[in-house]
Amino acid sequence: MSNLAENTALKGGGLRRAARLSVAPMMDWTDRHCRYLHRLLSGQALLYTEMVTAPALVRGGAMHLLRYSPQEHPVALQLGGSDPKELAQAARLGTEAGYDEVNLNCGCPSDRVQSGTFGAVLMKDPGRVAECVAAMREVVDVDVTVKCRIGVDEQNPEEVLPTFLDQIRAAGCERVTIHARKAWLQGLSPKENRDIPSLDYDLVHRMKAAFPDLHISINGGITSLDQARTHLEAGLDGVMIGRAAYHQPTDILAEADPLIYGTGQAADPVEVVQKIVPYVEAHLVEGGRLHQITRHMLGLFAGRPGARAWRRALSEGAVHEGAGPEVMLQALERVAPLVEV
Repeated sequence: MSNLAENTALKGGGLRRAARLSVAPMMDWTDRHCRYLHRLLSGQALLYTEMVTAPALVRGGAMHLLRYSPQEHPVALQLGGSDPKELAQAARLGTEAGYDEVNLNCGCPSDRVQSGTFGAVLMKDPGRVAECVAAMREVVDVDVTVKCRIGVDEQNPEEVLPTFLDQIRAAGCERVTIHARKAWLQGLSPKENRDIPSLDYDLVHRMKAAFPDLHISINGGITSLDQARTHLEAGLDGVMIGRAAYHQPTDILAEADPLIYGTGQAADPVEVVQKIVPYVEAHLVEGGRLHQITRHMLGLFAGRPGARAWRRALSEGAVHEGAGPEVMLQALERVAPLVEV
């Protein structure tokens, strides 16, 4: 199916359905190889790119950052930036490349992101975020969405979050993902900010009640499909899972299609390894290295017998010059007899 056909097929509710479960954009993790693996585990979940900065595309010409495989659909491009015109140009490049959605990052708290005046610091300037959303919507015909926090620093989330949502909704944003934890831009490292301050899921649920027309997904601290289903059953439209989906991809994604979408069967991680072999071979032919793919596969058997042997075989074998799919298949021979899905 062509990119245009894929995008057309996802309109009219298809993308909203996919957004019932999504894998969070994570720097250095959710690259195209990671997303291809995740798509083999779930045919339905919405996948996000790593954050791509608008300046890198518009001023730097880094078009390689937009590369992906057609099999990844539905797939969304997350952009970082704060200049409406530049974001509009980047959004246009993304949709021309065939992405199904453009998402604006208003949640990342890292110093590197703050220095570019985007990420979570934009929570302090909802008017600018609204301008950015409006500018992107004007030039693309796919959903323009926002990923945000409940607030930053000393802000009172009960006050600032409704104002933020009201302004981006007025600018044409119809879907938003809310990380249910404040971002601390000073005094805490991004790692510390993963646990401090506490999560406020109730606030996100109250925002859904206050903005029933907004498609709201919740993010932050969710580590299982059971938790995801609890949020969905309580009225939220979607759940975004980050680190757990990366470190335990089979636990989160292999049963997502039947449990979250009511379709298909649970994926078998052994079969996933076998199915990814042609993709690996194509990557090697292009001059790529095996470890660029297998680094995302280390957690495929997490919590299952043989997981440690699998990780060791990939970690040690995939980095060697000339390493190929045989490294994965030999590791699989040691794990497959032990695996129960």
